[in-house]
Amino acid sequence: MVEARLEPEVEEVFRNINNGDNFLLSGGAGSGKTYSLVQVIKEAIRKNPAANIVCMTYTNAAVKEIEERVNHKNLRVSTIHDFLWDNIKMFQKQLKKSLLVIINDDEYKIKKPNEDCEEIYINEFENGITYKEHLNIKNGEISHDEVLIVANYMYKNYKVLCDILKDKYKFIFIDEYQDTNPLVVQIFLEYLLQSKKKCIVGFFGDSMQSIYDDGIGDLSKYIESNIIQEIKKIQNRRSPQLVINLANNVRTDGLIQIPSSDNNAPNMRNGQAKMGNIKFLYSSNNDLDKLKNTKWFAGWKFEDAKQTKELSLTHNLIAPKAGFGNLMDIYGKDPIIKLKNDVVSKIKKNNMVIEENLTFGQVVSLVQVKNVKKLLKVDLIMDNTEDNKLYEQLKDLPFSIVRKIYFDVDSLIDDKKDDADDQTKSDSKRDDLMKHLFKIQMLVQLYENKRYSEFIRKTKFKIDSIIKKKEIKEIVEIIKSMSMSTIEEVINFADEKRICKKDDKFTDFIEKNEYLYKRVKRIKFLEFQNLYNYLEGHTPFSTQHKIKGAEFDNVLVVLDGGGWNKYNFEYLLDDSIQSTLSKSKQKSYDKILMRTKKIFYVCITRAKENLVVYYNSPSLSIINKAKEWFGEENVLEC
Repeated sequence: MVEARLEPEVEEVFRNINNGDNFLLSGGAGSGKTYSLVQVIKEAIRKNPAANIVCMTYTNAAVKEIEERVNHKNLRVSTIHDFLWDNIKMFQKQLKKSLLVIINDDEYKIKKPNEDCEEIYINEFENGITYKEHLNIKNGEISHDEVLIVANYMYKNYKVLCDILKDKYKFIFIDEYQDTNPLVVQIFLEYLLQSKKKCIVGFFGDSMQSIYDDGIGDLSKYIESNIIQEIKKIQNRRSPQLVINLANNVRTDGLIQIPSSDNNAPNMRNGQAKMGNIKFLYSSNNDLDKLKNTKWFAGWKFEDAKQTKELSLTHNLIAPKAGFGNLMDIYGKDPIIKLKNDVVSKIKKNNMVIEENLTFGQVVSLVQVKNVKKLLKVDLIMDNTEDNKLYEQLKDLPFSIVRKIYFDVDSLIDDKKDDADDQTKSDSKRDDLMKHLFKIQMLVQLYENKRYSEFIRKTKFKIDSIIKKKEIKEIVEIIKSMSMSTIEEVINFADEKRICKKDDKFTDFIEKNEYLYKRVKRIKFLEFQNLYNYLEGHTPFSTQHKIKGAEFDNVLVVLDGGGWNKYNFEYLLDDSIQSTLSKSKQKSYDKILMRTKKIFYVCITRAKENLVVYYNSPSLSIINKAKEWFGEENVLEC
């Protein structure tokens, strides 16, 4: 086969490589950055067949995609955390020393164990330092966040690590750079400079798609200091012309996209870019179900999750529509956990000393948190008997136990996980109850999809005869039919039939989190099935964070903040607000506005054909801004 001709931007990348320069390939949404990355890797291999190359990216799904596109013995594709850990884990002496320095330095976020009152923390770490799911300093166990902190410190202070890394890899490529932690960028663009050995570092991504607060966002300071050379990829292969125009209005970095010059690109027809359709709809009744039955959505198939997506900012806004509202209420709106958090916050704020033998109820009375009476009237969603009053379950327990109870939406839904297969892995923020449920449903899906080898590997059930094969088929069919059974009934059935046994992690979690389990176990299993399907992308609903990199024919973007103060769609569409703010609020305004612009940009650029943005009860200023961006004829009251 004839090799595809290199893109002009990729040719420019190699001009930089030939000059020994590090580079950044910037490209807007739909520009084909992953294709460029793959071209760069393949060309680097072709020109340097004996050289080792590493490509790091943000998620396991991206790792899998790149591995499928490029298969070579000298290429390593990895997540950033795994790569850094693999490069420092064998240097245990230096690891131990570094960790102790970091723990004892207030500049860093890794703190001494709460129980330890010594001024200087000392630990021999006899079992070495290991990378685990949770942080346990006493046992020498560091987790996701600490790996980056420790690696950053070690590469800064041990030049030999920089020499080793450069000796091992001729090329280091980092995808989705905008979501990369600044500590990681420091390693590759600052600390590696300590070594005189040769190595090229290349970044790929888009500053307008940096939607996580822990990411670096952009590399402007490194570009300005000539540490890295930027190459801009301005052609858009995905979006119709009207979406490109709208997206260019939102961008803030000067990168202006144009349609692709490739007549075979998805957004081209007979040498011209498709125009597409964009609409800004608004109303005062906020009835989206009614709105979706109007002419503006004619031909949209909301039941087809691959073709059509409705994007909201938060899971709370989606959960009732997607059918897991009760689970979301438990994990995201538990009133007694909120009360406990308020109590703990007030204790810390006032430097209060709480006696060890006090119960939760006694501490609540002592601290006098606002709105306690309102909180204590809330009953379990399933019934109103006295035994199930939420507060009654915890008020007589020692406060020392209750204060350790913690769960939130991340314990249910981990936004940064790629797919449901990842939901059971050790670095997921999901709690062990949810991981157990995900495993049950994942086994059902594996069997349904005829991935029998994976199914056998993940279950304790031995399939060694025709009878056993029939038995497992019956078990899977029964679980599928248990939608209206409770979550507890499904867990017990899967355990009894040995398809998914209650392991030590599950049992330990339930013992320590009886309060949470009492709430969750009564929910219908259907709700969990709905949650699973939602996270797998089998529903038309998604949060605006989870669709980066995806594309759909039809996209509905709902501009509702859902009470999340990190974003503000009024800021986005009402320029007059800024002039009303005091100087003290200006910095916060700028951060929120930029964050909102980026999430809006990501959302609108998912559309391949039709885009509708919906706003409930906008002001006249917002309507006028919408007319400026969308065109007056495309802004309509419904």
